[in-house]
Amino acid sequence: MDSSPAAPAPSLGSPVTRLEGPDKVTARARYAAEHTLPDRAYAWPVPATAARGRVTAVDTADALALPGVLCVLTPYDAPRLGPADDPTLHVLQDPEVPHRGWYVALAVAETAEAARAAAAAVRVRYDAEPHDTVLHTGHPAAYTPEQVNGGYPAHREKGDAAAAFAAAPVRVDCAYAVPPLHNHPMEPHAATAHWDDDAGTLTVYDSSQGSGFVRSTLASLFGLPADRVTVVSEHVGGAFGCKGTPRPHVVLAVMAARHTGRPVTLALPRRHLAAVVGHRAPTLHRVRLGARADGTLTALAHEVTTHTSRVREFVEQAAVPARVMYAAPALLTTHRVVPLDVPTPSWMRAPGECPGMYALESAMDELACALGIDPVELRVRNEPAAEPDSGLPFSSRHLVECLREGAARFGWAAHRSPRRDGPLLIGTGVAAATYPVYVAPSSARAHALPDGRYLVRTNATDLGTGARTVLAQIAADALGVALDRVTVEIGHSALPQGSVAGGSAGTASWGWAVHDACTRLVALLAGRSGPIPEAGVSVPADTTAAAKQKSPYARHAFGAHFAQVQADTVTGEVRVRRLLGVFAAGRVLNPLTARSQFVGGMVMGLGMALTEHSTMDPAFGDFTENDLASYHVPTHADVPDIEVHWLDEHDEHLNPVGGKGIGEIGVVGTAAAIGNAFHHATGCRIRELPLTPDRVLAAIG
Repeated sequence: MDSSPAAPAPSLGSPVTRLEGPDKVTARARYAAEHTLPDRAYAWPVPATAARGRVTAVDTADALALPGVLCVLTPYDAPRLGPADDPTLHVLQDPEVPHRGWYVALAVAETAEAARAAAAAVRVRYDAEPHDTVLHTGHPAAYTPEQVNGGYPAHREKGDAAAAFAAAPVRVDCAYAVPPLHNHPMEPHAATAHWDDDAGTLTVYDSSQGSGFVRSTLASLFGLPADRVTVVSEHVGGAFGCKGTPRPHVVLAVMAARHTGRPVTLALPRRHLAAVVGHRAPTLHRVRLGARADGTLTALAHEVTTHTSRVREFVEQAAVPARVMYAAPALLTTHRVVPLDVPTPSWMRAPGECPGMYALESAMDELACALGIDPVELRVRNEPAAEPDSGLPFSSRHLVECLREGAARFGWAAHRSPRRDGPLLIGTGVAAATYPVYVAPSSARAHALPDGRYLVRTNATDLGTGARTVLAQIAADALGVALDRVTVEIGHSALPQGSVAGGSAGTASWGWAVHDACTRLVALLAGRSGPIPEAGVSVPADTTAAAKQKSPYARHAFGAHFAQVQADTVTGEVRVRRLLGVFAAGRVLNPLTARSQFVGGMVMGLGMALTEHSTMDPAFGDFTENDLASYHVPTHADVPDIEVHWLDEHDEHLNPVGGKGIGEIGVVGTAAAIGNAFHHATGCRIRELPLTPDRVLAAIG
């Protein structure tokens, strides 16, 4: 009879609750601004009120006279900074003002309240210059860049899309507009910095998506060896992309700490975020689809115009998804960008895919209407055998299955007739979704301890997504032990290098390194005899070589969104009644945290469709909706009971854990499904988001 202990049940695939949950709900978890170092001071930045020009004078006398004020740093006396790849980090280095909201001074005081009062008392004079903040497709400064975000070519063309479109029996030629959008994480950007002059070291607690990147940047800016800088990002209250690179707040906190010789905390007020931490750039789309009478595409052209700042080029890759989605023998995708006197745009959940798929999937719905073909069937008829742009085979592609499964679960066929309920017009819509598979080099170390427990270390970042928990599950399964025997340490720059938490690549990247370290540890222990020494046994792993290998496959996740909406003909209010998503995103490692990510993305897409927008004021050169009172993110009252399902997808061409990443695909396609449902309900097409009551009433008359 075998008396060996039974192997533990597999952890991966189980709905494990977040391991750090108790620490968060009991306030034991410490965020960047909550590290109460002795003798801590506080900083508050002063944003420019000019839209473009130069600072000519900074009067700090009133500010310095206030109780508790330690200093006010200005472009004339702030510590000088070293080189950085990102010029938005060169704060207080010269008097130039490239856009409204650019920081022109920094007040430091004994309390946060005193610092805020001092910042308000600073008087700045400017030599203002004419500014331009208005994006339009005919802007004379528009140009085609070499690349767009993600390193994709800005322009791609296969066949003669213009000729094929002109010759097509059925054509749609549509323009769409997505406004500027803002990330607005629950925790605004914050940092606590401390210099140890005796040791010559710098320690920073930062709200960041990657403490390793922050460390290397600060080392360069402040002239330190990287090993003298420690950055901790153990708990982060959301990001959605805007914490993916170092932002000015952390540079200013370190600058103030160096100048005062005291620890300094700087927590940005929410009203500053729109101007200094990035935003989703507005995108203007022209989509042309040509098709035969049976719905087969003959031409697809997606042209995008967007803006960037004059400080740093960032181009939203909104036409790139069209290179992936549908079989069209003639395919044109291109981007043009206009440099304006605006804050530098940056990453926001599913950059490129989110606005790009809104336009493409809205156009597909318009084509379905023109053809009289069911929108689900139209997408199925244009399923490609290989990736249209590259010609590479897909590692896996189950979009058709997502569409079919979603249609069945939604009762699509039964809801294809729009109906009226008193003043409410009710309709349904569908849209597809896609997101690329990314993986980045990472490293990890697995330790076996003499008490039978295991410690796994990697510099991953958990933004609230559950990464810490899933990494522990990966480790437990690779080690063949119960989950409660594994401890995971993350969020510290002294740990083995981990990639930035972005691009839905975290689990795939860090998990690969964790898996490799743990399997190597198992192999090492299997060859040992005797007890584990007091210091334990550890094994490192580094995926750099493997992760950098170019795949012979096109690797993407796919999904399908179905929406039912009601439009009130009296008030113009649009509400979502039902929202369903079905996804093919590789192996789902934790159903509980995965569902949360899918639902969160879909809620964000609902906000994009109905409530979220930002207006660039052309007279003052700033975003007018810069707080949560004016920039309306969805609340409980806006969100229906969202249904999420996924296919059991096995893709052998990804990584050892088999995941494709799920943090972003949920937002892709949601807005288009809602917009298409609005058209189905009302017969009116609004091609500019969001679907606010004023636009709805103007459309439906």
